[in-house]
Amino acid sequence: MPRIAIGGFLHETNTFAPSKATFSDFDGASGYGHIREGDAIFEHLSQVNAAIAGAIQTGHDRGWNMVPTLWCAASPSAHVTEDAFERIAGRLLDLIARAGPLDGVFLDLHGAMVAEHLDDGEGELLARLRALIGPDVPVAVALDLHANVTPLMVKNADLLESYRTYPHVDMTETGARAAQVLAQMVETGARPEKAFLQAPFLTAIAWQSTWSEPARRLYQRLEEIAQGQTAASFNMGFPAADFPDCGMSVLAYGPGADKAARKMMDAVEAAEPAFNGRVWSADEGVAEAMRLAASARRPVVLSDTQDNPGAGANSDTTGMLRAMLEAGASGAIGNLFDPAAAQTAHDAGEGATIELSLGGHSGVPGDSPLRAGFQVEKLSDGVFTAPGPYYGGRVMEMGPSACLRINNVRIALTSAKAQMADRAMFSSLGIIPERERILVVKSSNHFRADFTPIAEAILVCQSPGPMAVDPATLPWRRLRRGLRLSPMGAPFEPKES
Repeated sequence: MPRIAIGGFLHETNTFAPSKATFSDFDGASGYGHIREGDAIFEHLSQVNAAIAGAIQTGHDRGWNMVPTLWCAASPSAHVTEDAFERIAGRLLDLIARAGPLDGVFLDLHGAMVAEHLDDGEGELLARLRALIGPDVPVAVALDLHANVTPLMVKNADLLESYRTYPHVDMTETGARAAQVLAQMVETGARPEKAFLQAPFLTAIAWQSTWSEPARRLYQRLEEIAQGQTAASFNMGFPAADFPDCGMSVLAYGPGADKAARKMMDAVEAAEPAFNGRVWSADEGVAEAMRLAASARRPVVLSDTQDNPGAGANSDTTGMLRAMLEAGASGAIGNLFDPAAAQTAHDAGEGATIELSLGGHSGVPGDSPLRAGFQVEKLSDGVFTAPGPYYGGRVMEMGPSACLRINNVRIALTSAKAQMADRAMFSSLGIIPERERILVVKSSNHFRADFTPIAEAILVCQSPGPMAVDPATLPWRRLRRGLRLSPMGAPFEPKES
């Protein structure tokens, strides 16, 4: 039986975000769960929407002798601290070293990790892994669709295989695809040709959904190209990481990889003008939602895209909440991250009215806490299962949580950060999303998987937050020269120091 080490270390880094990822953020202090080692990986991750689950299933089907090492993830944020990176990477590599002679390694990584001391977290991890196991042991890696792929990553992995959906409902399938190619490499001893190209422009994550154009047809084209290859990926990139390799890329593996990669990149470049959409201001979005809701039978959903904790924000800005209150709107908003406010609600108890300075604690320009009285409608320990397509049955640990009410607006208040991408995040707090007139979700696209079926309409709204709806507005310093900061936009030119 092939002896295969499996593990994972995932983080998406927004270098413009307000809060860094510490070791405790990976070790159970967020809605993502705890560091899992050994058989705990099988116990907790085999049946959830995660790439490692697909690798585990493939390993079982093929009779691998799997050696589970370490898997962890933290909510997107600013840089991973040096302490966190070195402790986790060191432990993962130590467990791989202890696994003894290996026939292969499978890793579940994000692809957009920036540490305090390293621009390219995954590239450094893979370089250290290659130095540890030598050149002959094949390495397959599953990546997020938003990976900022680097030459160092391509060099040190024999395969990089990325999700093909956004919302990411195919994480398990991606892990299975990567594991199948790893099995081929183990059985044949051969490594596929590989090709890597980087796109010349950035796109906002708000317009990257594979449920919409142009991404939908681009991924259809990728499926066609992949049929003739060992593997192929189109990475949208995460456009909030200030280092030279930020951005979209194409990967191809197998005979004629260079030609296949060029075909896919030609399609990406041709689609550049289509990567745009309507963005509503907070006030305009709420007004339009109220107009639609007057005759709608289903809720109107507003995406608070710039305060998306899935893209590094703290999920605590108050711009959309203020717009709802000023317009006299009726609905719900979530998740709002404020551990101190949640504890105050728990101390007061259900039914109490409490004075709070709610949210607005991240120092985001144009944002501030909302000082007001709130009724505590429901309390929760924040532990529940999120069964929707994105979280895929993951047990969420959101810490002490509460449903607060102010006027006709209800707020899903949490003590941990995780984007509002599952209706259970509302319903666990007594908010039935299907019954609300307007729903404000702090998410850019992942919410679509579970909320589109109940939505009358979806509007992308802009209020203060660190995940810019237009990458060109960010204060870039270190991108590669000539990269266009938005579709058809101005090229980046570094300022003279």
